[in-house]
Amino acid sequence: MNRVDEEVQMKLLQIDSSARTSSVTRRLTAKFGEEWRKSHPDGEVLQRDLSTTTFPQITDDWNATHLEDSKLTPAQRLYLSTSDKLIEELKASETVVIGAPMYNFSIPSTLKAWIDQIVRLGKTIGYGPNGPQGLLTGKKVFVITSRGGAYEKDTAREAFDFQEPYLRHILGFIGLTDVTFIHAENQAREEAAIFFAAAAERIGEIAIDEGQRLAAV
Repeated sequence: MNRVDEEVQMKLLQIDSSARTSSVTRRLTAKFGEEWRKSHPDGEVLQRDLSTTTFPQITDDWNATHLEDSKLTPAQRLYLSTSDKLIEELKASETVVIGAPMYNFSIPSTLKAWIDQIVRLGKTIGYGPNGPQGLLTGKKVFVITSRGGAYEKDTAREAFDFQEPYLRHILGFIGLTDVTFIHAENQAREEAAIFFAAAAERIGEIAIDEGQRLAAV
């Protein structure tokens, strides 16, 4: 495969979970997408807006995930169609960027609903003699957060952060272990613009590093 063929196939999955159309995380994921396009001019950006996605609830029907595909009824296939589509988007993308504002020290309900659809036995997680094994490997994930305060490591407020630890664990559980967090902190304070600019600058630095890596290939 030559460089041109490889570049054409590159895909970025951009996931937004905020219901606010001009939110901090949406502005930053948009910047990430713009910067990614510069390094991948022939790549494709697939946008998944969780605020406009209809998620089926996890009911007794979810037991159908334990059945072989050939044994599913039409009703079960319909129920699982959203999960199938979301998992397909993940599998098809080499890079994933997730916009995740902090709500009450954790994540939006829309992001949790997405997670519930993509953590699925036989599709993204397998079990063997050594226990669970994530099946989504070889991908880069960037999580862009917006927080009203700051939750730095080794501070008193670190214990209130149920956002990054949970996302690291659940993403790693399905094999997404190469995860970088970009925090736009203190967005409820006077210095919000300074921290927003720092997050935007970090996104630019990541894009430059990625461009240099590709140039060396």
